[in-house]
Order: sequence, then structure tokens, then C-alpha cells
Amino acid sequence: MVTPNMRFSEALKVLKSIQDRAIIGIHTSDIPKAIYRKILVKEGFIREVTKGWYIATNPSEKSGETTSWYSSYWDFIAQYLNHKYGNEWCLSADQSVLLHAGNWSVPHQILIRSPLGNNNPTPLPHNTSLFNLKTALPPSNQIEVQRGIRMYKLQAALIYCTTSVYTHNSLDARTALSLLRDASELLPILLDNGHTTIAGRLVGALRNINRDAIANQIVETFKQAYYEIRVEDPFKAKLSIDYSFRERSPYATRIRLMWMHMREIVIANFPSPPGLTESKQAFLKSIEDIYVTDAYHSLSIERYKVTPELIERVSSGKWNVQDNDEDKNQRDAMAARGYYQCFQSVRNSISAIIDGANSGKQMNDDHGKWYRELFDPSVASGLLKASDLSGYRNNQVYIGSSKHVPLNVEAMRDAMPVFFELLEHEPEASVRAVLGHFIFVFIHPYMDGNGRIARFIMNAMLASGGYTWTVIPLESRDEYMYTLEKASAEQNILPFVKFLSYLVTESLSGNMVAEVPFYKNRYGY
Repeated sequence: MVTPNMRFSEALKVLKSIQDRAIIGIHTSDIPKAIYRKILVKEGFIREVTKGWYIATNPSEKSGETTSWYSSYWDFIAQYLNHKYGNEWCLSADQSVLLHAGNWSVPHQILIRSPLGNNNPTPLPHNTSLFNLKTALPPSNQIEVQRGIRMYKLQAALIYCTTSVYTHNSLDARTALSLLRDASELLPILLDNGHTTIAGRLVGALRNINRDAIANQIVETFKQAYYEIRVEDPFKAKLSIDYSFRERSPYATRIRLMWMHMREIVIANFPSPPGLTESKQAFLKSIEDIYVTDAYHSLSIERYKVTPELIERVSSGKWNVQDNDEDKNQRDAMAARGYYQCFQSVRNSISAIIDGANSGKQMNDDHGKWYRELFDPSVASGLLKASDLSGYRNNQVYIGSSKHVPLNVEAMRDAMPVFFELLEHEPEASVRAVLGHFIFVFIHPYMDGNGRIARFIMNAMLASGGYTWTVIPLESRDEYMYTLEKASAEQNILPFVKFLSYLVTESLSGNMVAEVPFYKNRYGY
């Protein structure tokens, strides 16, 4: 007799074999027995995405949780569309530009071109959708495949994208344009098809980002071919930035553009820096005094179950991983001890900054040590391997409930030197603090601890301008995550700037833990 447990076990074996084959989009044909699908859905191991299609999920996820879907999104889309259309599909030119620019955030709606399409939307989880536009594909030499996604090549995407990319996704458009090396990448398509209007728009866009040589070559070549070009800049504004950098990584370029675009918003909406204190010891003492409060809120934001009593025990030296079994086995105690060790290292970095060290260079030199101190107790207690202290991650990571997909490993390694270069050369402490925090978590260089280290970077950069240590309160966690999501997924930094500005202003006035009223109600975002 087959028992329910036996069926459940067999269903899990089938699911494991699917995952061993790196299948993300699970079709009913992958689990042909309906009873197995029913069991796995009931127990929370798979979730239906659209009729006949599923993704694997974590049974511990709560109803409405988005992490499984957002982290599976692009792999699912590739497998679903390849199954449905074979090679007869590709992304729209607009969406292709975004991906070439390194923007792999989950879109509200993805537009697919296919001669087999039906001009109807396909609803997907969490208010996302896919629209199948019934139309011819571009020539095969204008299509490439990245991560299983069929898209326009960079040059064709820039030629055939709509003007809305320049107005609604200007950072991505600028990033994609900056990857062009010379006009010969664009001219064959433009000339063969007589695209004078598109050529005029591209010339205007290239001049906007100071790529005058490429723009002029397009104009001159069109004149030589007896075409007149009416130049029009599709961007709403011009960014004051040096586009002469030589990175061929769209991710490094995008980090620069984000920084330059966002810094003016920070400066306009942040309190002026008080200036470095005359009493270094008094300033460092104020940091020591805030430790217990800061540790409680920062660790609690990360969902560690800590108490002020535990933190006091750690900081007073009563915590003992060698002789106390409770401390040895308690994950939260490891986090608290690591936070204490890291906090002391941050305090030393701030001391060096007050003594005149360049704050960005100091962070570049010290952030690896911060990370090691943060997780050293977990290694000492056997919860982590020694190799986990080696540094930047070697695998893809995802952020719970976020549409933003952190940079892949190679992109992350391209972006981190640029991040610290920007931090080192940024003259405004407010910008170093706000964008130091945001860009760090946007890149997400570590497998764990990114939020805690980002908040340490923020406070070290605040200290470089004489601002007081600022606590992000647990009570405002939803507000904090909401504003970071707006910045990460939509490149809208203003909510995050105003969120931190409110906290810093309160901290400067002596209110060290100020709960922020929910942003949507205060600012209408």
C-alpha cells in the first residue's frame, strides 16, 4: 500500500531531479503525475506561475512573499519562451537596451516580439506580466542571446528603441550609448535602411554624453551618402560627467552614471555638514555610547532575535563561545559578537578619518577587515567555514522581496573598484554617506552582511563631515526597505535621501532613535 508519506517522498525525488538539471521553469511534462504536483503545491515546494508552469519555492515563505518569483524571473522567462516559441522570439528593443546597460531588475511588464505571438498579455505573479507582440523578428544578425534571453544586439537596440527609453530610463540609455566604440557599429544598419530620423536622434544623444567624434562621423557619413540629418537630443537634460572613462563593463559605467545623477539630489535635500569636531575623544566617546542602541536596531533589521541584554553581555566580555554551550550554538549570539567586533573596527577607521585620512580610501582599505570581524565568531564557533571569510562572493545572490537583481560575480568585481574610486574623490560628506550606503547594497558584494556593512559605511562617511552617528530604527524597517527598493529598482534616490535626511536631522538635534513616519503618507511616493 502506498502511503501519503511515500508519495510525498517520491514527489520530492522528482523535484530534486528537476533541480539537478538546473530547470527553473517547471512544465507539467517535467512532473507528469498530477498527484505529485498537487502534493508539492500543497506543501509549498512549487508554485504555479501560469497555466501548466511552476517554479520551485521555499516552504517557509509566507503568503505573498515575492523572493522565489523575483529570483527565478529571468530564468523562468527564458525557459518558458523557448518552450513556447523555440527561436521565434526576442525582447523588444527598449527592454534590450536596459539589459545591455546591466539593468536586470524585474520589469512590471516584459514585451516580447514573435511572429507566433497573440497580442495578448500573460498575467504573471505579483502584478507582473508578459505581452506577446505578434510581429516579425529583426534579422538574425541583429539578435544575440544572454543568459538564455534572446534580445537585440546593442547597436540594433539603440537604433530601434523608442524615445521613451531616453526619458524614462535615461541612466540605462546613457550607459548603453557609452559602450559604443565608433560609428561603424551603427552606420551599416542606419545607412542600409535610410534611417535619417533615427540617426538624428542618435547624434543628439551621443553629443549629450560628449561622444562628439562618433556623432560627427555619423553626420559626415550621411552627408557623403546624400542624406540630410535633423539632429535632436532625446534626453531631457545633460549630466555633468566625464564620459572619457574606458570601462567596457556596462555595470561599472552604470555605477558612475548613477553616482553623478544622484549626487545632486542628495546635496539639495540633505542637511549641511557640521564639520569635523575639535574634540576627537568626545566624538569617539559619543560613538561608544550609542553602541548598544545601534547594535539592537541594526541586527534586528536583519531579523536577528537580539536583546539589549545580549548585546550588553557581548560588549562586557561575559559572552564566551568556548565555555558556554548556549553562546556556542546561538546564531544570534554569533551575530551580536561579530557586530561588536566590527563596530570596534569601524570606530578605528573613523579615528583615522578624523586624523585626516581620506574617508573613501580608508573604507577601501578597511572594509574587508570589517567583514572578517563581522563573521569571525561564526567561523570560530563552526557555524561558517574559514573560507567564508575570504571576501567578495563567488556566486549570484538575491535580495528578499526585491525586484532588483544584484550584479553577477564578474560585474560586481568590475564595479567595486569604481565604487571606492567615486567614494575617494567625492567632496561632499552627505553624498559619500547616502550613496556609499546605497551603491554598496546595490552591488551587494558579499553573500551576507551587506546591510550591516552599508550602515557602517554610512556612519563612517557621516563622521567624515562631522555628522553624529545615526541609527536606522527597527520601527522604520518597512520605510527603509521601501526607499531602498525605489532607488534600486527604479533609480529614484529621492525617497531614500529624505528618509536618511530626516534621521540625520533628528540625530543632530539629540533624538538618537527617531522613527520615520511612513514615506507614502508624507511625500506621496
